[in-house]
Amino acid sequence: MITQEYIGASGVKYLFEYEEVDSFSHLLQERVKQCYGVCFCGDKFLIVNNVDRPGYFALIGGSVEEGEHPDDTLIREIKEESNMKVLHYQPIGYQKVVDTRGIQEPFYQLRYFCIAEPYGPFESDPAGKVTEVVMTDYENYKKYFDWGEIGEAIIQKALRLKKEWEN
Repeated sequence: MITQEYIGASGVKYLFEYEEVDSFSHLLQERVKQCYGVCFCGDKFLIVNNVDRPGYFALIGGSVEEGEHPDDTLIREIKEESNMKVLHYQPIGYQKVVDTRGIQEPFYQLRYFCIAEPYGPFESDPAGKVTEVVMTDYENYKKYFDWGEIGEAIIQKALRLKKEWEN
């Protein structure tokens, strides 16, 4: 397990507890709030720019809707935010997010490895949040975001899974 502190946009301090896993079946479904994919299209790594934070790039993903299974959230979010079809996905790991004030119940953010292909060109995100989809070499991801030790662990496992999938 990797533990890291994070200060949210509102100034709230969170504790992230990252665990690498091969399945999410042991997690309480009602505590899963977000799903994000480390997505590859061919040899390129996909990231998106968010309108709420210009110049801030991130993985593709978002919030689980009422009654939605996390796998379905992942597929929906990738389609909405990048106009890509998910061809393959599997778990990388999850972050348990703990509000250090104790106000909010701990929740989970899932991370998946994905292989995707375009339905067509990206036009717009229905939620209006994504302004740009970038396809880059994975070696360049830190030019767009750097999430420290947890981020590096997520990317490295995604690269291992990609290599396994290609073989």
